[in-house]
Amino acid sequence: MSSEVHSCILIPTYNNENTLCDVVDRVINILPDYTLIIVNDGSTDSTFEKLSSYGTKIDLISYTQNKGKGYALKLGFKRALILGFDNVITIDSDNQHFPEDIPLLLSESKKHPGKLIIGNRDMNQKGIPGKSSFGNKFSNFWFKLETWVSLSDTQSGFRLYPLKPINNMRFFSKKFEFEIEVIVRLAWKNVGFRSVPVRVNYNIKDRVSHFRPMHDFLRISVLNSILVLIAILYFYPKRLFSLNTIKLIKTEAIKPDESNFSKAFSIGFGVFFGVLPIWGFQLIIGIPIAILFRLNKVLFITAANISIPPVIPFIIYASFLMGQQVISGEINHDAIFSYSLEDIQNNVVQYVVGAIILSIVLFIITFLFSFIFLKIFRKEPRDLRL
Repeated sequence: MSSEVHSCILIPTYNNENTLCDVVDRVINILPDYTLIIVNDGSTDSTFEKLSSYGTKIDLISYTQNKGKGYALKLGFKRALILGFDNVITIDSDNQHFPEDIPLLLSESKKHPGKLIIGNRDMNQKGIPGKSSFGNKFSNFWFKLETWVSLSDTQSGFRLYPLKPINNMRFFSKKFEFEIEVIVRLAWKNVGFRSVPVRVNYNIKDRVSHFRPMHDFLRISVLNSILVLIAILYFYPKRLFSLNTIKLIKTEAIKPDESNFSKAFSIGFGVFFGVLPIWGFQLIIGIPIAILFRLNKVLFITAANISIPPVIPFIIYASFLMGQQVISGEINHDAIFSYSLEDIQNNVVQYVVGAIILSIVLFIITFLFSFIFLKIFRKEPRDLRL
């Protein structure tokens, strides 16, 4: 039977015989009229026998070869679409999630139809493994870099998916990393996100996790590298040329609640990266750092463009002069334009040293000038003056 938001429940499972039935029983008890799809992803324990005992209470998909959580989720999505559902709620079978929190996701979806609802776990509570907390922060960072969207729990498997935008999508991952790929690609389709605080329990005696830290972390890293490349080639240009770009840039640049110090630091940091001798990589390296330290991205990118083609010769020349002064203690203008192999090698060293020093000097000058200018012409946000 369909819910108010026309949703069913989906549980992918693999060798969780000790916790699976408790999750299934609680889901059925809370939502007895909901369709419950369970995908047995090639379990080798007693999972199939236990699930078979539920009969028509569940819609069971089972196969003998373990193919990964992502593969199981995709089969579950297809089944939900065939049954005519608009949304599907996914919950893990290891008992870390509370089925009693499913109504929270349904309520949020009712208020925000068509959006992906994520059960936001408190990863700072006691009992959360350090590797899980770190992995979540790592994933959140890459997700924001790839989509420009901030989420505090991108690794939660407790979600409500809108099925319409997923239909006809072709995914290239099929294991744990699928849950990253799907939300990134939904963000690229302009699907909105909502987070709902939910409970989480890692102190489960019989809980079995199939996440392999080294192997799966490598797969996730490779996926993120691919997604970043696609974002640079496709998503970023698409967003930059969208009708909402000017409004977004204006909002980000102005940020009335941002301090003068933060704005000045963002400008100075942009100039620093614009002059730093890493041509072609200034923004690729600088933008993630700006996001990490919550700098003003628009001001940073604008200032980093100090290295536009007409200005580049002056930056290089000034870098050479500063490098000469530091290395040899004197300035020889003629040596800068030498073309012998030895002179070019010496000039490269002088240039790199000089460019690094110049970038630091310009950062300090730009930061101080911007801060003084903002102090004179812009009032600090009220809450920062209290």
